[in-house]
Amino acid sequence: MRVAIDARHLGQGRGIARYLEEMLAALAVEFPDDEWVAVVPGARPVAAPSGAELRRTRLSSKALFTAAVVTGRPRLEKLAGGADVCWIPAPAPVACGRRTPYVLTIHDLSFELAAGDFTAYEQRWHRAARPRRLAERAAAVVVDSDATGRALVEAQWPLDPARVSVVRAAPSTSISSAAAATPASKGYLLYVGALEPRKGIKTLAEAVTIARGLGLRAPLLVVGDGRLAAEIENVAGVKLVGRQSDAQLAELYAGALALVMPSTLEGFGLPPVEAAMHGVVSVVSDLPVFRETLGDALLTFPVGDAAALAKALVLVSGDAKLRSKLGAAAQQAVRSLTWQSSARALHSVLADAAESRR
Repeated sequence: MRVAIDARHLGQGRGIARYLEEMLAALAVEFPDDEWVAVVPGARPVAAPSGAELRRTRLSSKALFTAAVVTGRPRLEKLAGGADVCWIPAPAPVACGRRTPYVLTIHDLSFELAAGDFTAYEQRWHRAARPRRLAERAAAVVVDSDATGRALVEAQWPLDPARVSVVRAAPSTSISSAAAATPASKGYLLYVGALEPRKGIKTLAEAVTIARGLGLRAPLLVVGDGRLAAEIENVAGVKLVGRQSDAQLAELYAGALALVMPSTLEGFGLPPVEAAMHGVVSVVSDLPVFRETLGDALLTFPVGDAAALAKALVLVSGDAKLRSKLGAAAQQAVRSLTWQSSARALHSVLADAAESRR
């Protein structure tokens, strides 16, 4: 089977890029007899995982995908030198021929359900992707969680539920391999993620202020960046540390009292899973997606309720037995989440789609 992949995100370091890199690497290892062709526009330095072929284009990303939207060309399978099936790892402006089936991965519906959280440019980009049309024409749609699958149904996407498959993400391979890292301390709380509206940054800032008034002494380390950095960087007890390498992040996870994730919307929620690999409990907003991976091995608070989050932070910081109990349960809950098993599940969907063209 020859698979053409929209790999424009390779090497960009966040979110979909990490998902694509991990999944593609696992696919190439698990299925070395198949051909994995990663199509990347432009000339920026990028490397495909071992076992995958990299195809570059002369056109920049903007020029290539503008042409795809306006003219329906160049087609992804043509750029890859032919393919039995295409994989689009996130809704994006792209052109695929009608004779070549494709599988579309949808991570969440934030671009619809929380459109106001995005910049004007991002909103235009989402409209150009025409995600509903992409999904309607896809041979199959893959989602990271049952929660995202339900969201598609509730939002009345033009999809037969039989064409939707859940293929869960997994912790970063390098972060997981460092799960035995020796923590430097257990004296801080940790946030990992983009500093964007749907991540609940304003709620987090308010909660830390309230919690310190209730006696919280543990600082909050914030890993990540984004346009809402100013909302939290000057809050007492908060230290922004920016992006971190996988090795640094593994050490930060291992040394945390707890991870905090106050999101208003998530398609999967990777940081609590990565924290769990280190036996660290998470304090999260009460979204169903978190219970899919961690069950009851976490502390929850109502979405957007800064006062409730503040109380949870004080509780988890001061109760070592609770942290130990929930952290051990969380670690056990995520043991089955690996990129190898995710790759096998996605491969099955791709193979079925490729077979559908015959």
